Amino acid sequence: MGKAFYEVSPGAKAIFEEAGDALGFDLKKLAFEGPEADLALTANTQPAVLTASVAAATACAERGLRPALAAGHSLGEYSALVVAGALRFSDAVRIVRKRGEFMQVAVPVGTGAMAAIMGIDLSAVEKVCADAAQGEVVEVANVNSAQQVVVAGHRTAVERAVALATARGGKMSVMLPVSAPFHCSLMAPAAARLAPELDAAAVADPRVPVVRNVDGGVTRKADEVRPFLLRQVASPVRWAECVQRLAAEGATAFVEVGPGRVLSGLLRRIVNGARGQSIEDPAGLEKVLSAAAGGGESRS
Repeated sequence: MGKAFYEVSPGAKAIFEEAGDALGFDLKKLAFEGPEADLALTANTQPAVLTASVAAATACAERGLRPALAAGHSLGEYSALVVAGALRFSDAVRIVRKRGEFMQVAVPVGTGAMAAIMGIDLSAVEKVCADAAQGEVVEVANVNSAQQVVVAGHRTAVERAVALATARGGKMSVMLPVSAPFHCSLMAPAAARLAPELDAAAVADPRVPVVRNVDGGVTRKADEVRPFLLRQVASPVRWAECVQRLAAEGATAFVEVGPGRVLSGLLRRIVNGARGQSIEDPAGLEKVLSAAAGGGESRS
């Protein structure tokens, strides 16, 4: 993850080295070589994904590809804020390492779960959660599109929600391979522990607007950075609203930067006619640059 950019981009290499210095261990070795079981622990996954994403964005900037607007899904909001200049990378990578640790210990492993509910709308999923709770927690965690909503909470309640959603016409609802139930009220202890970490970080006005997860609003000032990142821990990621707001703010083309292509896949389900490209490696960057030169995607 991120190795291809590390090998060809001085800026990307510097980001990985800075991550290692900030964290006190060789993050690039874990990201490039694993073992996968260690990388899958959220306290490692979060700084690794942040570093790979910022490294990729840095490589893009070296070639003149910079965003006019930015947004990130969950952890990706930190990447967006770093790229926008609102957070220093060294601070962000330390914070998300702690964020991962705090999230993991907030709920004992195996007690919580997440599931993707597909084929029914948000109001129907909210009713499913209310009916499936039975004294436990199961709540909307991500609104990824009109027909893809992720829920999180106690494992048994999430399993009941999956069964109930299927019974009510949902399609292919599945449990997700995650280590904690993110973005639900069970994460409140993690948010409380994260507050002083965020308070200690320097923040600045972002150079470009950053659309927020918790409300689809736009962060334009430094004093908006911390409170919304804190709320994000135990609040749903309203990704569909984020993308709609990007479009309303003038985005006409979308570039997903960093590991994975999930957001590009969701894009066309959120904004009719929207085109997206992903940049995971140097080949992806060349493809986007070629499209931009030919009059295609040039903004993100």
